[in-house]
Amino acid sequence: MNDNTSTLNTFLTEAKPSQLLWALQDKVSEDWVVLDSIAYENTDVMPLWSSAELAKKHCIEEWSSYIPCEISVSDWFEFWIEDLNEDGVIVGVNWLDDGECLEMELAEFSQALSAIESLK
Repeated sequence: MNDNTSTLNTFLTEAKPSQLLWALQDKVSEDWVVLDSIAYENTDVMPLWSSAELAKKHCIEEWSSYIPCEISVSDWFEFWIEDLNEDGVIVGVNWLDDGECLEMELAEFSQALSAIESLK
């Protein structure tokens, strides 16, 4: 298993019980963290984490005005995919401090995420 597969599997395993994804949102403007991709030119990436604790570690320096905000898996499928796809945004999975990150196409990430979606 390569590191990318391991990173994705860990993310899915950790997100499954809560059915939540975590992103960073500015407390005032309510803008979400979206930044330049490390791996792809002229591409924006939205970092997502499998827990509030992992996301909170990044609320420092230029992101100090941001807080972890939850996105339910069901909301991801209902609202987020279409908007991010229109904007050409990809996903960063469990972004790390050292800048290394698994970046995935939106469709590929969402397909993997569908495997953990619980029908309530």
